[in-house]
Amino acid sequence: MKITVIGGGGVRSMFLAKSLAQSSRELGFKEVVFMDNDEKKLNIFGKMAAQVSRRIAPDMQFRLTTNAVDAVKNADYIITTIRVGKDEMRIQDERIALAAGVLGQETTGAAGFSFAMRSVPALAEYCELAKEYASPKVKIFNFTNPAGVVSQTLRDMGYDFTFGICDAPSGFLHSVAKLYGVAQEQVTGECYGLNHLSFFESIKLDGKEIMPELLKDPRLYTKTDMRFFGKDLVEHFGCALNEYLYYFFYREEAVRNILNAKVTRGEVIRDVNRHMVGELSGMDIDNDFENCLKVFEYWYGCRENAYMANETGIPGKTKTYRFDIYEKDAGGYAGVALQYIRACQKETESEMILCVPNQGAMAGLLDDDVVEVTCTIKGDVLVPKRINNPGDLQMELIRRVKMYERLASKALREKNTAKAVECLMVHPLVNSYSLAKKLMKEYLKSNEAYTDEWN
Repeated sequence: MKITVIGGGGVRSMFLAKSLAQSSRELGFKEVVFMDNDEKKLNIFGKMAAQVSRRIAPDMQFRLTTNAVDAVKNADYIITTIRVGKDEMRIQDERIALAAGVLGQETTGAAGFSFAMRSVPALAEYCELAKEYASPKVKIFNFTNPAGVVSQTLRDMGYDFTFGICDAPSGFLHSVAKLYGVAQEQVTGECYGLNHLSFFESIKLDGKEIMPELLKDPRLYTKTDMRFFGKDLVEHFGCALNEYLYYFFYREEAVRNILNAKVTRGEVIRDVNRHMVGELSGMDIDNDFENCLKVFEYWYGCRENAYMANETGIPGKTKTYRFDIYEKDAGGYAGVALQYIRACQKETESEMILCVPNQGAMAGLLDDDVVEVTCTIKGDVLVPKRINNPGDLQMELIRRVKMYERLASKALREKNTAKAVECLMVHPLVNSYSLAKKLMKEYLKSNEAYTDEWN
C-alpha cells in the first residue's frame, strides 16, 4: 500500500511522518512519498521527516520527490496540505481584509476566499493527476485551507474521492481526555456544523454523558481552546464550541486585537519560518539530526505558543515545546486520515468526525452540502449521523455560512467575479455588497498571477 503527501516540505512534515510510520505495520503501508514543488523546503523538512520515519519504521520505504506524477502514481491514499503563494500571499490576504475593516483569517471570510482562489485550481490539478495515475480506488484527504470551501468545491467539481479533514474536533476531544486523565479513546463526541464552524452537542466519557458537568468545570476555560470564549456565551449555547467560532462571536474584538498587535498570524508564521529555515539550511540534517531537532523545537514552540494570542488578546502558552519521536502519536490531521483508513479496513462499526456530504444529517441543508459531522463507518460505507435537535442559533449561522460556501464554490468553478462578490456579500464577517465589491477588486489584483482566467 502506498500513501503520498502533497506538500511534504511543510513545517509540519515530521508530524505526518511520525503518524504514518507508527501506523505503517498495522495498516500495511509499504511506501510513503512526500512530494513538494519547493525543493529547498523539501530538503529541510522532508529530510527531517525521513529521519523520523527511519527511526520508527526502518523497513518502510520513505521517499522524497518534486515530481507530482511520481508521487501520485499507484497511490492508494493521498494527503494534500499545500500553500499556494506561500506566506507572503497569506499576509496580503490578511492585510487587504483588515484594511477594509473586516477580519483577515485564512480559513474563513474574505481572506479565506482569496486563499481558495489559489488553492482550488492547484488541488484540482492534483486530483486530475490522481484520476490518471493513482490507484482506481484512491482517496484524497485534504487539509488545505479554507478546508470548508475547498472541500465543497472539489466535490462540486466531481472529485467524490476527496474528503476534508481537520484536527480541531479531535484535538478538542483529546484535550478533554487530558482534563480527566484518561486515554483518548475513552472520550467521544457528537459534532455537527461546518469546518471551523462546528458544535459538540454531546461529549461522553466511557459512554456516559459529561457535557453538563464539563461546561461547569473551570479547567475547561483555562486548559482547552474553550479559553477563547466567555463562560456566559458557552452556557447560552449549552454546548462546546469550535475555537474558530471566536471569530464570529467576537468579530469586532478579533479585528481590534489584531490591529492593536500590529502583526497578523501570517506575519508571525512567516517570521518563525524564516528563522527556522535560515538556521536549518546551514545544518547537516542527515548527520546532525539531534541538533536540527532542537532548532525545530525552539521555533515551532514559538509558533505554537503564539496560537490565537494576537487575535484574542489572551496571552499564549509559555511551555517549552518538545517533539518526542517515540511517544504515542496524538493524532493531528494525519491521525484523522489514518482513523478513516483504519475504519475502512475493519469490519466493526466505528465513529469519527469528517467533512462529508450532508446526506440528510442536518435538516435545512442540501444533501450534497459538505458538512463537518460525526460519521458512522463500516468498511467502505460512511453514513453521517443525523442531528435530531440542533440549536436554532447554531443552525442559523450554519445555514448562512453554508450559503456562502455554495456561492463560493460556484464562483471558483466558473471563475466569476460577480458571483464572488455575491458570496462575500452574504458571509457574516463581510455582510456588505460595497465591501464585497471592494475586496474582490483588491483580491483580483493581488492574485493576478493566479487569476488570468477570471471574468
